[in-house]
Amino acid sequence: MPPVSVCIIGKNEEQHIEHCLAPLAPFPFEIVYVDTGSTDRTKELAGKHGAKIYDFKWIDDFSAARNFALEKASHEYVLFIDCDEYLTALDPEALLAAVEAHPQGVGLLLRNNYYEANGTRTNYPDRVERLFSKKRFHYKGIIHEQVVTLGADSPLYESYEIPLTVDHAGYSGGMDAMRQKAGRNNTLLFREIKKNPKDPYLYFQVGQSYNGIYDYENAYIYYKKSFALPLHFPEPWVQIMATAYINAMNHTGRSEEARTFFEPLYEHFSGDANFYCSMGNIYLNLDPPQPLRAMAEYVKALQCQNAREEGANSFIPYYNIGLVNEMLGSRDSALRFYQKAADFGFSPAVERLTELNDS
Repeated sequence: MPPVSVCIIGKNEEQHIEHCLAPLAPFPFEIVYVDTGSTDRTKELAGKHGAKIYDFKWIDDFSAARNFALEKASHEYVLFIDCDEYLTALDPEALLAAVEAHPQGVGLLLRNNYYEANGTRTNYPDRVERLFSKKRFHYKGIIHEQVVTLGADSPLYESYEIPLTVDHAGYSGGMDAMRQKAGRNNTLLFREIKKNPKDPYLYFQVGQSYNGIYDYENAYIYYKKSFALPLHFPEPWVQIMATAYINAMNHTGRSEEARTFFEPLYEHFSGDANFYCSMGNIYLNLDPPQPLRAMAEYVKALQCQNAREEGANSFIPYYNIGLVNEMLGSRDSALRFYQKAADFGFSPAVERLTELNDS
């Protein structure tokens, strides 16, 4: 293991902090916990697990809190983990090899984001920048902060994957907690937009806040603002926004607008199972629907090796191909594809199978 300081910032996280710290205990990490004003037992519980605890007065700036943690870390290399992220896999020897091979890069851990969708526990995995040298990097941005090179705002640096996986429980709370979090985040984001009205990433994040609480009308408004600005389509967050924007338009009766907007941009997002599924949904939601064009998109999704969201290249297109076959009057084919989706435990497919078999 390279000498690494694990840095964590939090406030009133007593329900998460022990789940976060306990899996770190077998490894020789220094644990730096920065508290931004807890009134519960978070600091007490962090201390039980050997964390070095520091207080930081909250100033509505996540980067300031993270950079304070950097100052308190004893080691050059730091690994940031959030309180609601729980370590599930780590290969120490492979981690050392990765750091030695990329001493001036930023390591990307694998994060599994779990949430409920259509009655099914769904996982949306992503890679996030968390391991780096504090002599070379720090954080910028008051919210949804980003790693930047010290002395420059250029994003040009090497990123590499590290053999470390966490489960993210942040999306598993109740709707009241999600609304509270969205309101807090958007307050800070709107403040940043006043300073940087031409930054599309800020509008994207506002849209994400609304999307997370199923406010698709406002999500649509802010994704549209982001797409109206110059974008670099290959960036991962732009790829995510494309499918989220389509989803918001489908939910607000704007499927024809989605078709008109994204068909000319198709090549920029092709190759992604999530995008193919979203395009298929557009064609199913048109008036009149275009089921054969929808099916072609779902078949493309099945042919993708990877997917950003669990099921986008398996049970989701299987289920939707079942829907298309049912629309076309092919009951046997519909049953076959519903069964393929049901084999993954996808609740809507199980329910549709029951309904068709009982009819």
